[in-house]
Amino acid sequence: MLKKKKQALTTRQNVTTAKIKRLAKKALKNKPKWKPAKGYKYLKDLKLGSLFETQSGTRGVLIDNSISAKVIVTDVKCAEEDRDYYLGKHIFAAHTEVKEII
Repeated sequence: MLKKKKQALTTRQNVTTAKIKRLAKKALKNKPKWKPAKGYKYLKDLKLGSLFETQSGTRGVLIDNSISAKVIVTDVKCAEEDRDYYLGKHIFAAHTEVKEII
């Protein structure tokens, strides 16, 4: 029983920092390329002034596009008493999936 524990410790010690760095670099290079769902686009891919709708039913207009997207929310599906909070200028993530309204 003691020999097995000793062997396990020695095999863990064979992992060097160089091997860890190489493995980390390989993992970062082989990352997946994310795409929006079928029929949707990312906010960052829309032109300024484009109308859009999210999957939850929020509608708005894109007014600025950088790392984060500034939008004006024009319509939202929520309770009537919460409507005033959601309407107006907001900041969404640039990778928010939306449908462009033409």
